[in-house]
Amino acid sequence: MEAIVATEAARKACPHPNAFDYRRIERALKARKRYRYVSPSVTAVAKGYRIESPCCSRNVDPTGGIVDVALLIFDEKRAMWHLFRKDHDKRLWEFHSAYRRLIELLEELNADPEREFWQ
Repeated sequence: MEAIVATEAARKACPHPNAFDYRRIERALKARKRYRYVSPSVTAVAKGYRIESPCCSRNVDPTGGIVDVALLIFDEKRAMWHLFRKDHDKRLWEFHSAYRRLIELLEELNADPEREFWQ
């Protein structure tokens, strides 16, 4: 019971987006495996964060413009982070995976073994 109360208190004290997690995400992105030579940006959105970056591979944008990389949304009811990838052909966000902790989500995003985010 104490854990449930603590979780609810933490959610109310730090709703998303917030400055603390915003900076955590910015710092974590420096450890990514792909496209380390570009500077991604983090934008606060309702209940989360959007990550975008210059497209240096030219796979998504032949001109090298700014493209969406990932969308991180916090589900308050389930206390879960949802990670979305952008389907650039359809111009839609697609659900990728869910995580209990933000750090786990960021590790998956930074590794990106299937090149689903950093295209």
